[in-house]
Amino acid sequence: MGVYCFGIDVGGTSVKCGLFLTDGTLVEKWEIPTRTENEGAAILSDIAKTIEDKIKERGIEKGDIDGVGIGIPGPVNENGEVPLAVNLHWGFKAVAAEISALTGLPAKAANDANVAALGEAWKGAAEGAKSVVLLTLGTGVGGGIIVDGKIVPGFHGAGGEVGHANMNSEEAESCNCGNHGCLEQYASATGIVRVAKRVLDSTQAPSVLRKNMDKLSAKQVLDAYKDGDVLAVQIMEKVGDILGRALGIFCCVIDPQTIVIGGGVSRAGQPLIDCIQKYYRKYAFPTCKDTPIVLATLGNDAGIYGTARMVIKD
Repeated sequence: MGVYCFGIDVGGTSVKCGLFLTDGTLVEKWEIPTRTENEGAAILSDIAKTIEDKIKERGIEKGDIDGVGIGIPGPVNENGEVPLAVNLHWGFKAVAAEISALTGLPAKAANDANVAALGEAWKGAAEGAKSVVLLTLGTGVGGGIIVDGKIVPGFHGAGGEVGHANMNSEEAESCNCGNHGCLEQYASATGIVRVAKRVLDSTQAPSVLRKNMDKLSAKQVLDAYKDGDVLAVQIMEKVGDILGRALGIFCCVIDPQTIVIGGGVSRAGQPLIDCIQKYYRKYAFPTCKDTPIVLATLGNDAGIYGTARMVIKD
């Protein structure tokens, strides 16, 4: 085991970078812009340059570095290859091989939600757990699966794409993926608003949510839910039911030690967790019913922690 490693989390607007000690101590973190012009041609060279600059700045010997881990917003196979990353304007990209060639360091790449799950399992809400399911409830629903301490990327790099589990075969609206009835159509921030508008349209019952229907947000729904607004409670019970049922299905396959909920929607806190847990217990396989559901704790740093953990030599 070396002394240092780098964790890199590539986003559509910025690249989060972390220099770590291999015991998990975050030495320094910083960001650089994600230059997506020209089909994202400069992204990997920019990452290599900032790594090289940091090595020189701190006087680190390359022999003391275990490697570079990179999280990518898109499917990544077990060889660190990306078939397509729309937000980065990439087609096929052999990310791990290119970064290794540019830096002279070992490199691994994985999907950004999967590395966030690994980060939470290593130094976050699920610290010490060997098997973890992470759901990130944001604009969409992302996910990550950790089994025996390792990311499960799947054959096509789509392991952990839990947001596209079909939860309603009769859904008329299509998901961004092209299918109908995906989990993220109901449990993401935009999905919660979709459920809210459908409930509000189905009844004339009073609700604080009617005051701003044209600009309704998931935060408003969640705030009204926590305040006990009757229709907001009804909305979130529907969302909680769908999430609990989805988690019950996932856990029949994975049987995780811990379930972690992250993303912007998770800022609603324990009331959201309690709602999900209630329905999860209803649907889960009997021996899995007591699996704890917890809030993510690493926030936007989960990705750099997870990518760092990928390359540490045990």
